[in-house]
Order: sequence, then structure tokens, then C-alpha cells
Amino acid sequence: MYKHIFDYPTLTGALIIAAKTAVVYIVLILGLRFLGKRELGQMNIYDLVLIVVLGNAVQNAMINNDNTLGGGIIAAFVLLALNRIFNRVIERSSKIERFMVGQPVLIVNQGHMLHKPMTREGVTKEQVMAALREHGMMKTSEAHMCVLEVDGSISVVPNGSHVYRTKRRFRAVRLP
Repeated sequence: MYKHIFDYPTLTGALIIAAKTAVVYIVLILGLRFLGKRELGQMNIYDLVLIVVLGNAVQNAMINNDNTLGGGIIAAFVLLALNRIFNRVIERSSKIERFMVGQPVLIVNQGHMLHKPMTREGVTKEQVMAALREHGMMKTSEAHMCVLEVDGSISVVPNGSHVYRTKRRFRAVRLP
């Protein structure tokens, strides 16, 4: 029998879709958080493939065999609502923000690469060197420090800069 494009799932089916979507969203947020910090522009082809495959893999887990427009709208609405709620919770709780967003990580100190934090955060020597080159430096010894920021970018503080730490981030002040 012909299924109309606007067929709406039953209330029970809608609640199941909403619950599955919420679980998948939370699992993906936690999983992607533990992959490390990396800017969208720093994603390599493997990261892109991972995101595409994850999207395809979780689609059936969220809506199962419900391919109606209503089922897709419910899943989309739940994802958007959870994202908004999640962002509000992060804004209001510094503990949750620190856990989910993270803190800046020192990866070069006094011109020396700190390999343990770099490995833990998934930062390669080549990425650090690229950040140094962007700031006109050719060697790590020219940098007072490099910090992997929470957004995945690498901040470089040149030698001769005075640095102090605030509650949430590193700041650099150029000495005269």
C-alpha cells in the first residue's frame, strides 16, 4: 500500500525515535570529545570519513525502519534541542565545560616540545612546526611556549613575551 510522504509515526514510535536519538547524540558527543582537540580545518581525510560513516551508522539506530518525513523531523528536532540544552549547560557549569570542552594544553615550553601532552592530544610535530611557521618562526627554540587551545588551534608565544595564566586561558603580554 502507498505510504504518503507526510505519514506521521505513532506517539509510541515518536517517543522511541526521540529516546534513541538522545542516546546516540550523547554517545557521539562523549566519543568525539575523547578523540582530542582538532579544528575542523585540521581534519584529515580519515577524520572526514569517520564523521560521514558515523552519521550513516547511527541513522538506523535512531529511526530504525521509520523512513517517514515525521520520523526524520523528530530525530532532527531532538538533535537540535539537545544541542541547545547541552550548550546552555556548558555555559552555566564550569565543571561540565572543563570536562566536555577541555582546557588549554601546554605543548611547547621554553622551546622544548612536550611529547606526552602532544601524544595525549593527538598533535604531531608537523602540526607544531606549521603553527610556528605561521608565526614566522623556524625552530621551537624561538618559541617561549605553544598552547593547544580548546578549539584545536595552536597559539604560539615568542621568546621575550611575558606570560601569565588566568583561570581559564593563557595570556601573553609583549615586553617593551
